[in-house]
Amino acid sequence: MKSLEPAQSAWPASWLEPDWPVPSHVRAVCTSREGGTSTGPWGSLNLGDHVADVPAAVQANRAVLAQAVGAQPIFMRQVHGVDVAELPGAGDAGDTAIVADACVTTAMGVACTVMVADCLPVLLANTVGTVVAAAHAGWRGLAGEAGQGVLESVYQRFSALAHDGCAQGAINIVAWLGPCIGPDAFEVGDEVKAAFVQTDPDAAALFRASAPGKWWANLSGLARRRLHALGVTQIYGNDGSDVWCTVHNPSRFFSYRRDQLTLGGSGRFAACVWIDGGSGRCDKLA
Repeated sequence: MKSLEPAQSAWPASWLEPDWPVPSHVRAVCTSREGGTSTGPWGSLNLGDHVADVPAAVQANRAVLAQAVGAQPIFMRQVHGVDVAELPGAGDAGDTAIVADACVTTAMGVACTVMVADCLPVLLANTVGTVVAAAHAGWRGLAGEAGQGVLESVYQRFSALAHDGCAQGAINIVAWLGPCIGPDAFEVGDEVKAAFVQTDPDAAALFRASAPGKWWANLSGLARRRLHALGVTQIYGNDGSDVWCTVHNPSRFFSYRRDQLTLGGSGRFAACVWIDGGSGRCDKLA
């Protein structure tokens, strides 16, 4: 079986480190269920504070993440939309929840963070390491309205910030797709297929018929297609195989569709990307 990228030894072995061609001062990680204090359907590293878990356990779990990454994770209130937040520097972001489904920053020590439990986490960085971003891509946010989804929105904000940084190589974007519900577990209705096909007829190839009016949707494949349309061709991570599927890996990943039915609840894992300093930075970050 194809294996996922292993985590560094200081982190639980089930956490993922993106294997992507970005400068060494750009850091990223995707957590798993392992390493926290929550119990029950949220066991053990639940990072969601909106899923009926014990608040003290969630705060302890978030402290575990912050200590592990050595940066300040910023948790948004995600609403399956397309809004993008620009994060200020570490210590300036505060604890007020930001209502958005993507975030971007040029600041060091602040981790762009998205929480997921079947939806697709997408991390972005440019090849000179001056801008990083994270997006929460469920089908609603990915489809958006009239072809303007969360990836198009974060790409626009990302590009504007990159243009304002180092001139050479500033816009070359690399993407990493994290674990999500797989293409043989994500059954959707006609309305979901229509949301993508109405602006991109060829997206129909990423839906397989399962029953009358029902389709198996390839969420990571749809995201890859959207990124390619934006000119982002360096895309790593989730290739749609079972090893990346949240539903099929219950000991490693939370899954809302799986856990809500069988356990009565589900936690959230997170994907983070941040600028950690080091060589190769442009003067704007110095």
